[in-house]
Amino acid sequence: MSLTTIIFLALALAMDAFAVSISSGITIGKMRLHHSLRIAGFFGFFQAVMPILGWSVGRYAADQIRAYDHWVAFGLLGAIGGKMIYESFKLEEENGTKADPLNLYVLFTLAVATSIDAAAVGVSLSLLEVRIILPSMIIGIITFFVSMAGTWLGRSFGDMFGEKIEVAGGVVLIGIGCKILIQHLFFM
Repeated sequence: MSLTTIIFLALALAMDAFAVSISSGITIGKMRLHHSLRIAGFFGFFQAVMPILGWSVGRYAADQIRAYDHWVAFGLLGAIGGKMIYESFKLEEENGTKADPLNLYVLFTLAVATSIDAAAVGVSLSLLEVRIILPSMIIGIITFFVSMAGTWLGRSFGDMFGEKIEVAGGVVLIGIGCKILIQHLFFM
């Protein structure tokens, strides 16, 4: 997998965290640097760890599904991308109350929820026999910086474009899934 593809993958995966970071920036009354670092640190850490967990599971199951691994990767990335697009249109706050994004329990829950997609991508990467450490580090670092930017953008600009970013991330993941499928079906 090329570095460019890994970077696009990382950016796409970071869009959930970015949207939640924007929302967190809106929610926090007086944003401080340590607030932004805390949110970005949680999101970046979990986005880096979850692909490794998914990759480990995928390596275990790789022999059983090697003949159709490109279909699995396409299906997982397509489902994740579709889920991101679908969720971008749902109302985030159905009951009108906002949780404190600096609360450790809330932050942990948000970080895990936004990184589940990264675990599924880790499974896909294992099926493609991609070494996971570099992609995982890139995913974590990019998510960290994207989340930092998201908290400050949320603080500055409100929720003007949060959902649109999630749609873009979903489209990129679906595109990567299509690229993998086409590559395996027609060029291998």
